[in-house]
Amino acid sequence: MTPRLTAKGAATRQRVIEGAAQEIRARGVTETTLDDIRARTATSKSQLFHYFPGGKEELLLAVARHEAGRVLSDQQPHLGELTSRRAWYNWRDAVVDRYRRQGQQCPLGTLTAQLTRATPGAQAVTRELLASWQTHLTVGIRAMQDRGEISPGLDADRAAAALLAGIQGGVSILMSTGSLTHLEAALDLGIDALLATPARPTPTG
Repeated sequence: MTPRLTAKGAATRQRVIEGAAQEIRARGVTETTLDDIRARTATSKSQLFHYFPGGKEELLLAVARHEAGRVLSDQQPHLGELTSRRAWYNWRDAVVDRYRRQGQQCPLGTLTAQLTRATPGAQAVTRELLASWQTHLTVGIRAMQDRGEISPGLDADRAAAALLAGIQGGVSILMSTGSLTHLEAALDLGIDALLATPARPTPTG
């Protein structure tokens, strides 16, 4: 259980998390040791275990939450402003750019894969990330429905889930092959189909 921290202590803990994340991005999770993290963050062993009493597993879980937050923050402000056709394509470009910069190294995926078998919290991190991501997409679809640019009969939450599933499939292929082709196709065709959904019929007479 994380101890109650002062503002200074919370800042130090966050610095350790960010330093650990940088180390894991550079070395990979399996090659990163607590000594590596201590060296990068100039943290003593007693400090490390003060902020992370559960040891490496607790620290890795904290890093996984940090990386999950970056997945969404890297898509802003576009993810929170899906209220026009142009905004959807700006978001698409932000997603592709994020994964182009990341390449085949996926710290969050590696972390959760290592932790999942023994750490229920790792599954929670992934669920929270996907739920938040899907909520943003659902809000955007509903905004477009309110504007009359997407049919009001479309199930916004299911449409958001399908688009997110396509993204995750594309990212999985990127991790395996290094190619962005499938991610770009999932986004392009998913958004094109979404925005091509017949809207409210034009009144006649």
